[in-house]
Amino acid sequence: MTEIRLKSILDNDFYKITMQNAVVKLFPSQNVKYEFINRGKHQFPEGFATALRSAVNAMAQLQLTTEEKAFMAKTCPYIDLPYLDFLEGYHYDPSEVTIEQHENEIKVTVEGLWYRTILWEVPLLALISELHYEMNHMERNSNETVIETTLEKAHKLNELGVTFAEFGTRRRHSYKVQDIVVNALNKKDSTFIGTSNVHFAMKYGVKPIGTHAHEWFMFHAAEYGFKMANKIALEHWTDIYRGDLGVALSDTFTTDVFFQQFDKMFTKLFDGVRHDSGDPLEFTDKTIAHYQKNGINPLYKYIIFSDGLNLEKVEEITKYCNGKIGISFGIGTNLTNDVGLKPMNIVMKLIGVQAENKEWIPTVKLSDEHEKYTGDPKMIELAKAFLRIK
Repeated sequence: MTEIRLKSILDNDFYKITMQNAVVKLFPSQNVKYEFINRGKHQFPEGFATALRSAVNAMAQLQLTTEEKAFMAKTCPYIDLPYLDFLEGYHYDPSEVTIEQHENEIKVTVEGLWYRTILWEVPLLALISELHYEMNHMERNSNETVIETTLEKAHKLNELGVTFAEFGTRRRHSYKVQDIVVNALNKKDSTFIGTSNVHFAMKYGVKPIGTHAHEWFMFHAAEYGFKMANKIALEHWTDIYRGDLGVALSDTFTTDVFFQQFDKMFTKLFDGVRHDSGDPLEFTDKTIAHYQKNGINPLYKYIIFSDGLNLEKVEEITKYCNGKIGISFGIGTNLTNDVGLKPMNIVMKLIGVQAENKEWIPTVKLSDEHEKYTGDPKMIELAKAFLRIK
């Protein structure tokens, strides 16, 4: 079996870097825990944990290069030099990651200072996915077929006249497939606008795309309470980025709760919102109504749709939103893992924040789909009661 290794410290989703920048400044002494969740009940072969541990240990050798630092400084002017200096000196610490295997199941947890551990989630998921296909000897489509499939999708998206980004690092088939896909998408006549993967953004000269993830709001709920989580999380984001990176994630504690707290200041300041669960057309109606209620023309704002997209969903959403509100799409697994095999359904979530007394406060996520709820069941019920969610 070929050893699987990451090639760059920037082989990660951009929102991990933007959040790390904020965490370094605002929460440098906070400890957290993450846990791998095998939603798809995938089976892992004997020796999987050993192979994953080897790949994780090798990540300690990764370091930001001079060229990568220059790319970040030029492409992301809203990220300051002190943070880039920090990232230049950052190394993954494999001791923060615990990996266990019991027959065909694996358990992966990450624990440590938030500003250090925040970068683990996406590369761990990418490694688990690639090792899964490799060690189970699952043969994918040829490179030529992957290119053909990708170009067909790009052509269709171009015909629809919608801009889109590639969001597929965490559940990619492999580094090689994501490389092929981004290269194929990066054509002059394409409506492709960038990738969430910073390494590939640099390699192909496109824009890194991303703002923040659910963990940003989940942490704030554990730290400040459920009722204040959205508001304080957005305030902290604007304190760091002062209007840049202005797409707000809306569904950590349901969209209805989010819009109750997304007041006129935030509504005007943020360029748009991201949809990541629930019915996209219902979300569109709620978003448009919220902007209109606050005296804002929805056509001056936009929604980024990023929930399990395929071409059919993109076309349906595009037709529905036409002339109503600006739109763009972040397409993940359907681009980087459409290779003739069943895509994995895996996530890694923030599960706890350590309080000053050293006790762990469980975190929860209450998306617009009940089956996507994550966290301690008692804490989920407590959050629903506080936020009056049925």
